[in-house]
Amino acid sequence: MTPRSTDRTGGSRVPGAALGLAVLPVVLVTLSPAGQGWAWGAPLAEVRWYLGGLDSGAVLLQLVGNLLLLAPLAVLAVLRWPVLRAPAALVSAALAAGATVELLQWALPLGRVVSPVDALLNAAGAVAGGLLAVAVTWTRVGGLPGARRG
Repeated sequence: MTPRSTDRTGGSRVPGAALGLAVLPVVLVTLSPAGQGWAWGAPLAEVRWYLGGLDSGAVLLQLVGNLLLLAPLAVLAVLRWPVLRAPAALVSAALAAGATVELLQWALPLGRVVSPVDALLNAAGAVAGGLLAVAVTWTRVGGLPGARRG
């Protein structure tokens, strides 16, 4: 068995190509044209739509899709950059990524709905994915960082 390849900061050597491939589906799903101009997604109306439609396949698809959108990218980013293993850094990066998607949908003439709720769902999924990567990393190296091994 070969030793795990890490960089000098303790992070895995996740190649930039893997991160680029993880960004590609995000770009295709969120930045492909859907009409003209843009529309504002009123947050309270969207929350009511999500909560009132949990028995609808279309609503569940939208909800799960938003939660999963940035999760694979977050997993790879946490493995590549150990600083993202800190919860504050992970949450900040996830919120920035979710907001960036919505900002691009607003700035580009794609005919998309700009939604703060979608940004928060994207960020929540990224945080969950990142925390999963942290948990797996801790398990593989034998526990929490700084924990005594006896």
